[in-house]
Amino acid sequence: QVRAVSDSHRIGPDMQVTLHFSLHLDDGVQVDSTFDKAPATFRWGDGNLLPGFEAALQGLQAGSEQSVQVPAAAAFGAPNPNNVHTFRRDQLPAGVEPEEGLMLAFTDPGNNELPAVIRSVEGNLVRVDFNHPLAGRDILFKVQIIDVRPVQDDG
Repeated sequence: QVRAVSDSHRIGPDMQVTLHFSLHLDDGVQVDSTFDKAPATFRWGDGNLLPGFEAALQGLQAGSEQSVQVPAAAAFGAPNPNNVHTFRRDQLPAGVEPEEGLMLAFTDPGNNELPAVIRSVEGNLVRVDFNHPLAGRDILFKVQIIDVRPVQDDG
C-alpha cells in the first residue's frame, strides 16, 4: 500500500531524525561518516548538529537524500585569532616534544579537554591553535534520511 506524501513526517521542531551522513572537505577528503556503521539519531533542534547542517535537513522526510555545501561560517565557524596562543616549551605537557602539526590535549580550569594543534615552533616559543580543526573550511554535507517521527517524551 502506498502512503500519501502528506502523511510522511518532515524534519522540523519536535521531530526525532535517524539518518546517515558524511562530511567532506572541498578537496574531497572525508572527515566523518556513518554510512559504514550505525546511523545517527537526534532530536531536531537539540544542539547536536551545527546550525548549518540542521538548516540543510529542515523539511526533508524518510527516504530523502541530499548533498549540501555548508559554508565555513555555518559549519565549524571562522578561525578566531584569539584562539591561537604562544607558550614556552616548559609550559607544554611533560614529555611533549613540540613539532608543527602535532595535536595536543590541554585541560581547562573546568577540567574539560581542549584539543589543539601546534602551528609553529620558534626556539623556546610554541604557537598553539585551539580553533576547531575544521574552522574556516567549507563542508560538503551528504545525508540519507532513514526515519522521521514525532519525539516521544518519556514520562
